[in-house]
Amino acid sequence: MAVAAPSRPSNGARAHPPPWAPPGEAAPRPRVDAISVALGVLLIVTLLLRLWGIKQGLPYSYNVDESFHFVPKAITFFGHGLNPYYFLNPPAYSYVLNIVFELWFGSSDAVMKAYTSNPTEVYVVARVVASVLGTVAVWLTYLTGKRLFGRGVGLAGAAIFGLAFLPIFYSHLALNDVPALAPVALSLYGVAGVLRLGRTRDYAIAGVGIGLAAATKYTGGVTLLCLLMAAGAGAVGSEQRHTLRGLAAGLSVALAAFLIANPYALLDFSAFIQGVGQQATETDAAKLGSSPVGGIDYYLWTFTWGLGWVPSVAAVIGSVLLVVRRRWALALVLVPAPIAFIIFMGEQQRYFGRWLMPIFPIAAILAAYAAVELIRWLARARGLPVALVGAVVGVLLLAQSVTAVVHNDEVLSRAGTLNTTRAWMIKHIPAGAKIVVEPMVPVNWAQDIHDSVSATRSGARWIAFDTSITNIDASYHALPAHTYRFVAPDQYESTLRPHLLHLYTANDYCWVIVGSLQSGRAYVNPKVPKAIAYYAALAKAGRLMFHISPYSPGASAIQFNFDWSIDYYPRQYRLPGPEVSVYKLHGGKCSS
Repeated sequence: MAVAAPSRPSNGARAHPPPWAPPGEAAPRPRVDAISVALGVLLIVTLLLRLWGIKQGLPYSYNVDESFHFVPKAITFFGHGLNPYYFLNPPAYSYVLNIVFELWFGSSDAVMKAYTSNPTEVYVVARVVASVLGTVAVWLTYLTGKRLFGRGVGLAGAAIFGLAFLPIFYSHLALNDVPALAPVALSLYGVAGVLRLGRTRDYAIAGVGIGLAAATKYTGGVTLLCLLMAAGAGAVGSEQRHTLRGLAAGLSVALAAFLIANPYALLDFSAFIQGVGQQATETDAAKLGSSPVGGIDYYLWTFTWGLGWVPSVAAVIGSVLLVVRRRWALALVLVPAPIAFIIFMGEQQRYFGRWLMPIFPIAAILAAYAAVELIRWLARARGLPVALVGAVVGVLLLAQSVTAVVHNDEVLSRAGTLNTTRAWMIKHIPAGAKIVVEPMVPVNWAQDIHDSVSATRSGARWIAFDTSITNIDASYHALPAHTYRFVAPDQYESTLRPHLLHLYTANDYCWVIVGSLQSGRAYVNPKVPKAIAYYAALAKAGRLMFHISPYSPGASAIQFNFDWSIDYYPRQYRLPGPEVSVYKLHGGKCSS
């Protein structure tokens, strides 16, 4: 249903219905109708789906970004002040966690004690914050859709976005991707107000959202393009001056919000520029094991499962409808930003499904618009009951996502393969033994967090081989004597070769723990043939003592992928975590 262009008064602001009843009339009472009830149920359900399995992996955080970037940064603010000294990721989410930790635990000392002795509670609090902010983003998506198209589209868009697989999965982790969606959706709500009403306050709301989104995750600032388009759509005739004033206000507020949430971007400007530059450099360098397809193809594929096939196709149809029906203002606001975002992100050398999420609210609203228009057409042209058609379309839109989300949450609620492996090791590998663990676990994995008595001076149960350094270069040539170079976890496979097994046994590292999160990269990347030879030699030089698979019995393994090896969308998964094997080497003291 087309929305009529609003009339514009002489003062430049768009006309809009008065927010209060005329004098002498009683203000209407709030209505509790079907849409309001459905929205309430949706928000409760989407929050519960985010909280189901929230403790997965703990007390150990197996996501590298979660264990390194956000919770630890929030903890360090208690020790050295609020300067993060690190801008690879913006600090807004870490600041929020710092405040929540202070309130929840009562003092900075209590937070520090909990982080070292009971990290489960700390990470659960951080993950719940992400889940709550993700739910707020669903509500704001409803308000945006309502403002642009009406309550029906708002509810449908909130349902598509709120039940989508990727946002729910990453609500289980203390990362900045889901928290950034709340200010992204807030900015879209402000942009919708700019388009419909043109008030300065709407420019300001959009600016607050844009600034906070960029201060939480840099790419969250993509909705700046939506604001510019909304302003451009309104800059006609006598409104140009008012539009320019509003846009200036919105951009000023966006900058102010960004600096309030990220003050050291200005106070430590050189470190900020360095961090942003490092981010750009890293995204332009491919990770070992990356998908061989291009970034744009990868993101288009991500839409089909991260948001769902039917919603993705509906979003395209919704975009076409806006153009065909010449609803130019709405088309300019909603269509260019996702296209530009996909092209920009797709041109990078690194691509992960979660990086696509800042445009999910827009895609969901476009899909909802197409779905509601389909329902109206079927009811009008075919005489079908609206309730029946709506139910069928709703099932088509949501069935894939809901099925995947419920399966994923069931998987997350079970004990993970890495925790199960560690429990086996406690029973079968002596304390103080030397082990080699591939970089798929956090540093404290070898420690007994809840045990004050340790077997080694470092406080660890076992002595772990340092996999973060190597004495060879990228071409497997030996470095000068006593010279080493750092190896990032995503480049670990490039350092493997059969000779390492002799080095292990010569130094009494008798236990080798390998997992598909690392070994899988070697088999999808032909550049590391020596890694494949290493695993073949390991199978001969060692005895397989323990093996655990995350897949259901009889199910085929998932080829390594930076999304489906980390999340559990494929139906083959029964347990969270990688496939893990524990080998006992022969030779030297390892034979005894």
